[in-house]
Amino acid sequence: MKLKTKLTLGVGLLFFLIVLLSVIGSVYINKLKSDTEKILTANYNSLEFSKNMLLALDKIGTDSTVAIADFRKNNALQEKNLTEFGEKEVTQNLDLHFNSYIQEPTHEKEKLIREDLVRIMSLNMKGIERKSDIAIITAENATFWIVSLGTVCFLIAFILLFNLPQTIAEPINQLTFSIKQIADKNYNQRVHFKGSEEFNDLASSFNVMAEKLQEYESSTLSTQLMDKKRIETLVNNMHDAVIGLDENHFIYMINDEALKITNLRKEEIIGKTAHEVAVNNDLIRELLKNIDHPVKEPIKIVSDNKENYFEQEIVPINITKTGEKEKKYIGKVILLRNITPFKELDFAKTNFIATISHELKTPISAIKMGVQLLGNQKFGALNDQQQELLKSINEDGQRLLDITGELLNLSQVETGNIRLNIESCSPKNIVQTAIKNVEKLAEQKNISIQADYQLEDNDLIAADFDKTVWVMNNFLSNALKHSFQDEKIRIVVEKKDSFVKFSISDTGSGIDEKYHRQIFDRYFQVPGEHQNGTGLGLAISKNFIEKQHGEIGVESSLNQGSTFYFILPVSSV
Repeated sequence: MKLKTKLTLGVGLLFFLIVLLSVIGSVYINKLKSDTEKILTANYNSLEFSKNMLLALDKIGTDSTVAIADFRKNNALQEKNLTEFGEKEVTQNLDLHFNSYIQEPTHEKEKLIREDLVRIMSLNMKGIERKSDIAIITAENATFWIVSLGTVCFLIAFILLFNLPQTIAEPINQLTFSIKQIADKNYNQRVHFKGSEEFNDLASSFNVMAEKLQEYESSTLSTQLMDKKRIETLVNNMHDAVIGLDENHFIYMINDEALKITNLRKEEIIGKTAHEVAVNNDLIRELLKNIDHPVKEPIKIVSDNKENYFEQEIVPINITKTGEKEKKYIGKVILLRNITPFKELDFAKTNFIATISHELKTPISAIKMGVQLLGNQKFGALNDQQQELLKSINEDGQRLLDITGELLNLSQVETGNIRLNIESCSPKNIVQTAIKNVEKLAEQKNISIQADYQLEDNDLIAADFDKTVWVMNNFLSNALKHSFQDEKIRIVVEKKDSFVKFSISDTGSGIDEKYHRQIFDRYFQVPGEHQNGTGLGLAISKNFIEKQHGEIGVESSLNQGSTFYFILPVSSV
């Protein structure tokens, strides 16, 4: 609980009890005053009137006129001051007896008058006693409540007197001692208060201060400068370009490699914002454009009349300050990795593959033609073993031809030289052409191919007919390869908004979900399967579809078959 809350509750309760004590004292004093006034104004006056009437009665005879007038005057006052039970009847009898006595004075009538006056005095004396008892009870009650509340107030004040100074003084004494220790450079000193939240916050702030002072004391300026120089030397000797930005995009660090490729000087840009530098520098402007969403494609930079390729990586810098728990963002570092040697090797590999594939395609085609001529038996009959051997040569030659075709397509993809002939195509024609290309392979395994067209006949797509058929062939060939004998393959063509989706489903063994992301990578083949391909077909298919602004994917589970699909936009013509 906060100290402020404790003080408010304690002092507030004490104040409330004092106010309550004052109210109760006032109420009981007023009540006692009221009871006393009732005795004085009621009973005491009646006694006074009765005494005066007795004195007047004694004077009747010597000065009858004055005595009678005085008696009647006091009697009239008594009739207006009837406060006790039975006092009214006695006063009325007194008036009758006195009138009778005035008309004919006798000793018996005088005796009756005196008895009436004694009775009135007796009633008022009893009233005084009764009201005195009530006043005594009121005084006792007042005493009880005043003493009780006074005791409670005393206890609360006693508790505050002994606890409050200690509660405040002890943490202050500890803090004073700790400050003296810090002043003596004992930065290991820490304080730990228990109790109120204010002192806990004070202790936490003091400990953070001590920890930072300790950290500062333990690191000398020379050590810091040496560490800074060491880091700068390390960064400057990196082969990767490094540019450091703070949280407001001010450039605070740049190494020699970055200066070289940006054609800038260090003194021109340090302390300036990246946006200021980007005004006159195309590379910095390109880097800022992708700073929040780095591109995967390499950035091409011409330096020293040579094309260089760099991979961009943005590294956010977050630190946890001393004494704090949450990380704070303080900027980011832009890394440009020079991948030019790898890119050159990749270009060389691609050119080699393209050259070899092109050179192999011609002799393989010649071999295929020779095999076909031998198969037609134009140069003589063949025995069974020769025909079997010829069939095997033909299959291997076709496989080599397919591989060289895939390699040529891959080289086109890698060099970006894919030539697309985008036109309005009929989805049905694409599917029927692809089915026709794999009919013989399907017949060999007795697999039926069923096509379901869920679109209108006049619905067209914007696509390259030959490249899209090639993708369909690849999907169907894979489906036939992984389907069991006497199964069926289902093709579904459906329109979805402004796209047409082609789906090819088989009933094979399926593909584990963990391989779905890699299935379209070059040279990747699912482990454990009978691998007799190159692992290029799906990678080439992905590039063909994405170059046509489409999307490609797979849905599959183990032992549940597979569904490969691609989506192409509807033709606007």
